Amino acid sequence: MTDEVLDEGPGGSEPETSDSLKALGEVVKAFRRRAGLTQEAFAPLVGYSVPTVASIEQGRRLPPVAFVERAEEVLDAFGTIRGAAKHVARKPGLAKWFRQWAKLEQQAATLYTYENRLVPGLLQTPAYAKTLFDEQIPALGDDEIEALLAARIERMKLLTDRPHTIYSFIIDEHVLSRRTGGPEVMREQASHILDTCTRRNIDIQIMPHSRGHHAGLNGPLCLLETPENRWFAYCEGQETGQFIPDPKVVSILQKRYARMRAQALSFEESASLLREMRGAP
Repeated sequence: MTDEVLDEGPGGSEPETSDSLKALGEVVKAFRRRAGLTQEAFAPLVGYSVPTVASIEQGRRLPPVAFVERAEEVLDAFGTIRGAAKHVARKPGLAKWFRQWAKLEQQAATLYTYENRLVPGLLQTPAYAKTLFDEQIPALGDDEIEALLAARIERMKLLTDRPHTIYSFIIDEHVLSRRTGGPEVMREQASHILDTCTRRNIDIQIMPHSRGHHAGLNGPLCLLETPENRWFAYCEGQETGQFIPDPKVVSILQKRYARMRAQALSFEESASLLREMRGAP
């Protein structure tokens, strides 16, 4: 998804630092210190990693709702953290059409992604992502590219920070055979995907060239299940994105995704093809 275009790829990000994010981070930090807790002691109490806590306190990461609620409880913050979180604003850097989805994504119980254009943002290597930003039209400045790359890398932590979320990715084979950034970048990208799919909560499948017709020909597709078991969908095109809450439409897209999972290569076959694309280890 091209969800990090300056507002101002597949991709995604946390928002760039804003005054309200920084303020929220300072509030969390102040109450943590008031409680006599280091980041290392505080992190397990709220169920997040130390790097995640640090990113939130530095105003570089939008805190998930679960973090806000847990921090409020653990730190006995008199509703201050919860109140500050309601007023968080984002600076340009996260495309406006993607923001609602990005917020839900941080709480997702299940996240399904089909891509036929680019490697999904959550699976991109820094080198692959930088190639996309370097080649963007209109051209971006060095500072913009640096900010977007940092945001992309931060968002990818969802895969490690949320081990209980079920992730499924289906990627068209031509996305991986296209030499985006050159052979070395794509070898590294294939290796990274292979490493990622060893996680027990992450399934990655490839839709092969040989599948002449499949259920995803209408374009990229994302599906998400919230902790309350509500399902939403998201579809994106150039300079636009569509958040889909309508249960009837979501149901149709769920059926298409289910068919794609049956039509794509199995997990084992996909891993074998990735190893072939990567070449010698």
